[in-house]
Amino acid sequence: MGFDPRQWTSVSQPSQRQRVTSNVQSLLVENDALRHEVRRLRAEVDRLRFLQVRENRHRSKQSSNDANEVSGITAFQIDAWGQVLSQQVGWGNLRLRSLITLIERLNRKSFHPKLNLYQRLDRLMPGFGSELHAAMAGSLTKKRGAVLAAFAFYGVRAIEWLHEDPQRVVQELLKHQESTQSGRRTRSDQRSTDRKRSGSSDVRSDAYTTLGLQFGASQHDIKKAHRRLAKQHHPDLGGSAENFCKINEAYQLLIA
Repeated sequence: MGFDPRQWTSVSQPSQRQRVTSNVQSLLVENDALRHEVRRLRAEVDRLRFLQVRENRHRSKQSSNDANEVSGITAFQIDAWGQVLSQQVGWGNLRLRSLITLIERLNRKSFHPKLNLYQRLDRLMPGFGSELHAAMAGSLTKKRGAVLAAFAFYGVRAIEWLHEDPQRVVQELLKHQESTQSGRRTRSDQRSTDRKRSGSSDVRSDAYTTLGLQFGASQHDIKKAHRRLAKQHHPDLGGSAENFCKINEAYQLLIA
């Protein structure tokens, strides 16, 4: 027979005992907030590590032509991420062709519809897309296609998701693969939409609008708006993963 720890007390007399209450919901919310903060800090560490590696490589090139320099993202890392993804539930339902279609669709819906994935990532963080492209040299397998799709979906923050929650990555890719297959448009529809997106005169203006800011807002306001919207649209808090991706891209574009 068990007992309720919220009613436990060290007083021996029943008449003197006091009920011990515990706001479990508040504790859960606080724990969830701490977990998200840890993820954000780890993503920031990954970003700073990448910048440090790139800076070290730049200095190394200036001092000597070292052929054995270390890359920020390596082919080994790409294959390691792919291997982890292949062990997640639902992996067997992913298809390489659908993943490629998903990457193309996400590129068309981004702030840089004329660019490929590597060029778009270079806009968000200079040098990042080039690193990824060099690491992806060789044949495109299903595992590598899934890693690429993760970067197309999450942007430069895909590193965080691939490390912390590969199961969530597979689930998101499956969901968007299915929506891509069910909502496939005709070529004429695609051309009409793409022309409209390509005609956008100022992607930075769109980014400010996404964050709910006036054009030319300060970096302080950009960071403040990003924190607020990221909490509101975070998938783990019931928000839209697609909106969360757009918010991150807008922030990375404006803060770069």
